[in-house]
Amino acid sequence: MKYPNFFDTIENIVVYDDLCRFLGVNEDGILEFSYADIVKTAGHSCATVAGAYLMAQKGLKALYKDETPHRGNIKVEFQKAPREENSGVVGAVISNITGATSDFGFGGIPTGKYNRRDLLFFEAKIDHDLCLTRLDTGKKVYIDYKPQKVVNPMAILMSAIKPDATQEDKRSFPKRFQKMVQTVFENADKVIEISCHYSTK
Repeated sequence: MKYPNFFDTIENIVVYDDLCRFLGVNEDGILEFSYADIVKTAGHSCATVAGAYLMAQKGLKALYKDETPHRGNIKVEFQKAPREENSGVVGAVISNITGATSDFGFGGIPTGKYNRRDLLFFEAKIDHDLCLTRLDTGKKVYIDYKPQKVVNPMAILMSAIKPDATQEDKRSFPKRFQKMVQTVFENADKVIEISCHYSTK
């Protein structure tokens, strides 16, 4: 798949998944997600998908510090409903990375281990866009994504679909749109806010 060069400059997300090791996918259980991997599953690259990737990347770093994040051992909560401001798109991306699902994921082996269901929730009673919780320690990280600090995706989109859009507007749109996504990644520390994190245990 040919994609914009800046995809290769984005730091990959590395997690440990014991189910992966248990089932023999690899010997060490390490999974590595690139932004290109996430784009393939999402079907597109936009400010929402970029923000979801960054929320997972920075949220997991805050949650686990120097440890490798443990996929399948993370509870995911969203403040908004799935159809509100594309929260469902964000949920799909973060579900892919963390392994957390609502009722559609793997139910675990007969011993009950490796269950991935009932770990992802929308319309949670939280004051932030996203909360990640470690199931082993109870530590929580609250994350907010504010792309409007650096980009205006709707303005770029409208420039290509407005009634008076020129052929040049339409021709240049894809590159301008992905340049906007690149700007989000280049300003990751501005658009992602880790509001607080603490241990409940």
